[in-house]
Amino acid sequence: MSWNLVRILEKSAASNPDHPAYVFQEKSTSYAELMQQISQCSSGLASHGIAKGDKVVLLLGNSPEFIISYYGILHLGGIVVPVNPTYKPEEIAYILGNSGATAVIAVGALKPMIAVLSEKIPSVRLTVYTNAETGSSSWEALIASGDDNIVSVYNDNNDTAVILYTSGTTGKPKGAMLSHRNLATNAHALHTIFGIQSTDKVVTVLPMFHIYCMTVCVNAPLAVGSTILIMPRFQPAEIMRTIREQQATMFSGVPTMYSFLLQYPDAKREDFTSIRLCSSGGASLPVEVLHKFEEKFQVKISEGYGLSEASPVTAFNPPGGIRKWGSVGVNIPDVINKVIDVDGNELPRGEVGELIVKGPNVMQGYFNMPEATAAALKDGWLYTGDLAQMDEEGYIFIVDRKKDMINVGGYNVYPREVEEVIYQHPGVFEAAVIGVKDDVFGEKVKAFVVRNDQQLTSDGLMEFCKERLVKYKLPAFIEFIEELPKNSSGKTLRRALRESSASSVPSEPGDTP
Repeated sequence: MSWNLVRILEKSAASNPDHPAYVFQEKSTSYAELMQQISQCSSGLASHGIAKGDKVVLLLGNSPEFIISYYGILHLGGIVVPVNPTYKPEEIAYILGNSGATAVIAVGALKPMIAVLSEKIPSVRLTVYTNAETGSSSWEALIASGDDNIVSVYNDNNDTAVILYTSGTTGKPKGAMLSHRNLATNAHALHTIFGIQSTDKVVTVLPMFHIYCMTVCVNAPLAVGSTILIMPRFQPAEIMRTIREQQATMFSGVPTMYSFLLQYPDAKREDFTSIRLCSSGGASLPVEVLHKFEEKFQVKISEGYGLSEASPVTAFNPPGGIRKWGSVGVNIPDVINKVIDVDGNELPRGEVGELIVKGPNVMQGYFNMPEATAAALKDGWLYTGDLAQMDEEGYIFIVDRKKDMINVGGYNVYPREVEEVIYQHPGVFEAAVIGVKDDVFGEKVKAFVVRNDQQLTSDGLMEFCKERLVKYKLPAFIEFIEELPKNSSGKTLRRALRESSASSVPSEPGDTP
């Protein structure tokens, strides 16, 4: 079977050419029109010397141009390097240089910065800009320079399709090389377990440059002829309006999005009547948020687990099967998850260890980083760095990142278990827990809290936690902040919190476990 992403899309388009492929700013574009746009983009890039194996950086937000560019690059056998357009110049410069990119397609607002960077990076031969940019470097000029008769270049299933740079929460970002097989098999597994059909309309507000959206909201729906509802940014009012007016059937988000929708005062149960499936990923969804959301909107959220290096999904709670609160579900088709000890031995069910993954979705390795690749891939298994436990029925419960575990006087404290308790307080909007150094106990627990009730005090929250947590798990410090620092996938940047921990507000200084 061909797992080539372009071939799959071509087949989908041929089956129903007049069906809407995407809707953007009230305008609907059919599959036949999308294929024409992709061909013109591909031909235009080829006319500028971009060829098979060349790497093209995309610095685009959610837009038709992202989808057209993504498949246009793959159409000519190139490799897509999607990048967050809000990255700082030094971050973008690193990725341009490390990937050896030959072309950049970016939003017009980035032109001054890209012009400076591309002069310092000789591999970049072509720059194209969207958003009302005119002239030879405009998106319109690129499309006009191509035609819709170019034949797509053959790519083997194992050819690299995307190099996705990790968010770099520690050190420099690493470029995970994902093949056509990696991405296409993961998309296939998802539209199988979600039962995605051509009649589905998928709200696409997660960032397209992130692997979660790329697979769940772009590749999987397009593979079966669904309609993508492109939303440039997350605004609760616009989400509700789009769902109502378009009669959307699927919504995928990160936990923060569900928190904001839950707290949006004008949101009503009726807003979600057309939605048949909600999914959550990118970070752990607090159980309290899940319960409240489902109760208010009468729609179920299926939580899953994944990481960039696995294209990304490895587990999901089956929408039509048993869901377990706090679990990220079971193995998706053709993927195996396993929990191991420090020696690599599989642990008995219920014990905590590192989660490792094997399947056709696991990356080829990190681009030009053999040592990092060897550390992450061992005997075909991807070592995730996440601590987890698995129950007797194969349901996976993510405990925390290995590096985030807190050791208080010899006792292990997992940040998530403390966060879950804090989330139960009605005055809490968001929370994150880290360990801070302590001369006596090694580490102590510190909580960063975003309030939705400004009357909430650290003393009040501490009393709440004391009723629900053993003494050594209690926060020694509570700091109220305006918002939690997050990366593009919605994960809390604990490193940033650690760096700011000097401003701790002690709740019970000197308390002992």
